[in-house]
Amino acid sequence: MKLTQLSLFLENKRGAVQVPCRLLADAKVNIRTLCLADSAEYGVLRLIVPEWQRAKTVLEDAGFAVSVGEVIAIEVPDRPGGLAGLLDLLEQDRLGIVYMYAFTRGSRALHAVMIFRFEDPDRVIAALAKHHINAISPVELFAS
Repeated sequence: MKLTQLSLFLENKRGAVQVPCRLLADAKVNIRTLCLADSAEYGVLRLIVPEWQRAKTVLEDAGFAVSVGEVIAIEVPDRPGGLAGLLDLLEQDRLGIVYMYAFTRGSRALHAVMIFRFEDPDRVIAALAKHHINAISPVELFAS
């Protein structure tokens, strides 16, 4: 199952990430997870939100250029080697990772949730199923 992710460019200056986060907070859009990557001049803010269409509209109305992409969320055992085992399976099937980031759900979580951007997400979903690993659905992700 694929998730929708919003990405926007931010100028690499103090307080830049506060603006889109405040806009979404004021619009009562919950941010489930985010990732901020930077370079010398700009940053890319990636967001997973339950109401991505509304979030996109809020951000665009404020002047942000927002791109929409597909990512996959996979639960990984929250223990040493949990991620390494998943990466071994992905490499075994020669599945290219573009980027990834993680978060946990709750203070007593037994699993971390890894968000992956893959070169070919449909091929990844099929390969994961072969190993009896299911991607997390949007309903499951946003219910917790």
